[in-house]
Amino acid sequence: MTTPPQGQNPYGQGVQPHPGQPGQPGQPTVPQQPYPPYNQGAPVPPPAAPSGGRGKKLMLRIGGFIVVAILIAAGKWYFGQSDAETTAVGDCLHNKGTQSAPDLKNTDCSSSDAEFEVIEKFDDTSSVSKCDAVKGTEVSYYQTGSGHDVVLCLKNK
Repeated sequence: MTTPPQGQNPYGQGVQPHPGQPGQPGQPTVPQQPYPPYNQGAPVPPPAAPSGGRGKKLMLRIGGFIVVAILIAAGKWYFGQSDAETTAVGDCLHNKGTQSAPDLKNTDCSSSDAEFEVIEKFDDTSSVSKCDAVKGTEVSYYQTGSGHDVVLCLKNK
């Protein structure tokens, strides 16, 4: 067996240190780099901590749905009311239906469409006999259902 020359690695097959770099004899050297590499730009901010944003968004969405549902229900109630339910004493009406199937609609009393004037109104009853005691009544109208019963005592306009 032969002895390797002094300063050489017998297993390195003649690998020498990088020129100009300190190293141990017979060991390859790698230029040293800082770890992690230097960042030439702005520092990277740390990741944001989880916030309650997702829960807040969900609550806002649910609240929005509730508000919309309430508005829809109120609109259906308001627009679902008949003119007989929303009319008041002194209002004028026009019959868009027939005498046997009337469809009374509120109208301006100065309009040529005004056929009747409401002289008395009774809520929560369907008894047209109440109009018998109201002076000036020429036509009695009653409506049942859709919320509550209404009797109108009308005079021709």
